[in-house]
Amino acid sequence: MKHRILLFGANGQVGQALQTSLKSLGEVTACTRAKIDFDQAPGEVAEALKSLLLQRQPTVVVNATAYTAVDRAQSEPELARRLNATAPSLIAQAAQAAGACLVHYSTDYVFKGDKPDPYLETDPTEPQSVYGQSKLEGERAVASFCERHLIFRTSWVLSANGGNFLKTMLKLAQERDTLNVVADQVGAPTSAQLLAASTTQILRLMADQPKADLRWGLYHLTASGQTTWHAYASYVIAQARAAGWPIRLQDVAIHPIATKDYPVAAARPLNSRLATVKVQQAFDLTLPDWRVGVDAVLQTLKSSG
Repeated sequence: MKHRILLFGANGQVGQALQTSLKSLGEVTACTRAKIDFDQAPGEVAEALKSLLLQRQPTVVVNATAYTAVDRAQSEPELARRLNATAPSLIAQAAQAAGACLVHYSTDYVFKGDKPDPYLETDPTEPQSVYGQSKLEGERAVASFCERHLIFRTSWVLSANGGNFLKTMLKLAQERDTLNVVADQVGAPTSAQLLAASTTQILRLMADQPKADLRWGLYHLTASGQTTWHAYASYVIAQARAAGWPIRLQDVAIHPIATKDYPVAAARPLNSRLATVKVQQAFDLTLPDWRVGVDAVLQTLKSSG
């Protein structure tokens, strides 16, 4: 079947990748803040959503909107909750009323981050920041208000668009002689392209399989493998140097430091690893090593100048 897809957050890292990937499933209506401003009063947003969904009649709603300024959220919690909790709640209610399914993205920050192993979908949540709490509230709202939902928790998102750790490291490596990078936080850098391609594959499978309704729910979705921020930075800079980037920084000048020595407003999970066995088995997904996505983004950035 050909879907009618309504995509919110179309200008973000994940949203831009989704715009391209979802086209293979049908007609995509990409919504930016100009169309729906989730910073408005909830009543106004609800009315705007109702009108938009009535007009577009989507079969699938994809919510890639998010407030991702993790540290700033500590000082503006109301805005973080409005975008990460209230907006998903309103979208979920509108999708349910329209008879559409809903795809929503969440984060490893819903966990405390002290588990020695990768987190399962069934593990207790214990967010340590306003950002993490707001994302957890958004998850719960989606699950409560839209029966046919897919929630994908992910981590360490990167792409050639927008701001992210990879692009920051590239910039600093061309400007500085030394870098201090946290070495005791572990996770899997996950490209927006992988999230978009996996979402598209899953939606296609759900449309084709008769028992798809058994597969709605919460999943962890990241690239395979693991690394630290320090090892990630070292890999990015080494690959960039090999590809001819004007790297000023020497490998030995990338210094590992502890989280406690890099004070920030919001607590970070030391363990951001998410177990992906459930999503791989449910949807026959093969998730590549994190380096594959990093290499692809570096190549895109290099070719675009």
